[in-house]
Amino acid sequence: MSGWDERERAALLALLRRTPAEKDERALVQRLTEEPSPVRVLSEHLGPVDLFSDPVEEAIAAAAQELASWEQDGIHVITMGDDRYPHRLRDVFDRPPLLFARGAVIEEDDGVAVVGSRAVSPRGREVAAELATRLVERGLTVVSGLAAGVDTMAHQAALRAGGRTVAIIGTGIRRHFPPENRHLHREVAERGAVFSQFWPDRAPDKTTFPLRNGTMSGYSLATIIVEAGERSGTRIQARRAVEHGRPVILMRSVVDRTDWGRVTADKPDVHVADDAGEAMAIVDALLDRPSQLERFLSRIG
Repeated sequence: MSGWDERERAALLALLRRTPAEKDERALVQRLTEEPSPVRVLSEHLGPVDLFSDPVEEAIAAAAQELASWEQDGIHVITMGDDRYPHRLRDVFDRPPLLFARGAVIEEDDGVAVVGSRAVSPRGREVAAELATRLVERGLTVVSGLAAGVDTMAHQAALRAGGRTVAIIGTGIRRHFPPENRHLHREVAERGAVFSQFWPDRAPDKTTFPLRNGTMSGYSLATIIVEAGERSGTRIQARRAVEHGRPVILMRSVVDRTDWGRVTADKPDVHVADDAGEAMAIVDALLDRPSQLERFLSRIG
C-alpha cells in the first residue's frame, strides 16, 4: 500500500472530510487496508456520474487544492499510503490515516517517548532531562508531546544535547499549546519534526490528547513515563503501548503513587525503574533484542 499518486492522496482527504467520527475513521483505515485505493472507496461513497456532474472528480479537485495550500505553507501532508509514512506507526491498529508535519520526516526513526505530568516535581524535571540526554547519546530520537512539564523538559534537554527530538501534538499543526511553548514548537520543527494527526487549525479538546498519546506510542520503540498522577493522560499512552505490544518503562513513583501504575506494572513487557540509570539499562536491553534474536537464529541454523 505504498506510492499513492496525487489523485489517491486527494481522494483520502475527501473521504476524511466526510468521516467525522473516530470510529468511522478507524473503519476507513481498515477498509483501505483491504482495498488500498481511496479513489475506488470514494466512488462507492459518492455514487455514479450523472449527466450534469461527476461527484468523485469534483471532490478530488477540491481536496487537491486544499493539499496544495497546506504544502505551500511548508506543511508536509503524509498519507497512510505514502512511502514517507512512519514505518513503525504503520504497524499499529489505531494508526492515523493522515499526518501533518513540519521539519525532517524520517520513515525509520528510532525514538523513545519520554512523557509525564504537566505538574512535574523538581526531581521529575531532572529525571526527564537526564533521560533525554542519555537517549541522544545513544543516537536515539527523543519523542514527546510538547506539553508543559515533563514533555518540555525532554524536548529542551534533547535540543541542548544536540540530538533529534520529535513532538506529536494534540492540536492542529498551526496551533501552539500551551501558548508559552510557541518558540519550542518552532525550534523542534527546525531541528527535528512536529507531527499532528488533526486538521491544521484544530484547537485542542478532550478527545485530541488521548488520540495523540496512542499515535506517540505507535511511533516510538518504547515509552518511558517519568511522573504521572492518578488521572494523568499519560496513563492512556501506557495502556495503548501495552495494546501495541510496545515496551513501557514506569519510573518507581508512578507505581507507588497511582493505582493504574500498579496495575500496569503487571502487564507484559512493562518495566519499573528506580532512577534514570536503571531506565537506560532497560532501554539498552530492549535495543539488544534484535541482535539476541539473530544470535539465537544463527545457533539453531
